[in-house]
Amino acid sequence: MADRNRAEGWKHAKLTGHENEALLEALVENNGELQDRLLECGKHPDAVIEDIDFGGLSKLTVEKFMTKKVVTVSENEVVEEAARIMVDNEIGCVPVMKNDLVVGIVTESDLFHLFTDMFGARYSGVRATLSLDDKPGQLVKIVTQIAELKGNIVSVVTQESKDSSQRKITIKATGVTQNQMEQIFASLGVVPEDLRII
Repeated sequence: MADRNRAEGWKHAKLTGHENEALLEALVENNGELQDRLLECGKHPDAVIEDIDFGGLSKLTVEKFMTKKVVTVSENEVVEEAARIMVDNEIGCVPVMKNDLVVGIVTESDLFHLFTDMFGARYSGVRATLSLDDKPGQLVKIVTQIAELKGNIVSVVTQESKDSSQRKITIKATGVTQNQMEQIFASLGVVPEDLRII
């Protein structure tokens, strides 16, 4: 248990009290802070965490291990900027501010939900991943042919490619078959990296 908590960076540690077996769940963004506080209590970091006697646990306050340099976003910030801030700062959540008040929080879980929606994961359809030249008019050729077949696009996601002259595209459509999608790509001279029904 201790090794697993240490391997996970102590970000979410469940600590068991000696007498009442109550759990204190601590969210620690600065990985070393909680471990330092535990060591200050005279506990060995390699001990099994459930067996630690936290005699002074009632005196351990959030202030002692909280992150003091808090990164925040405004309520009007776009979600991808919040995600970038979380990635660049290696944090799992970011408070949302309105003027000087905290009005919410964006977490990794929130981004996973958004990611699921963006890829149309709740829809059954044909999903294709391909690389297109990074110039105007490339995607519209595919979209037009899907529309002509009465297909409905439920998701289009683009991302950077290793080749800076191209963009990687993931597109998912309903109302068309995998064979029809293959024919669309063949007519445009595009070879998809992945094509499947999901």
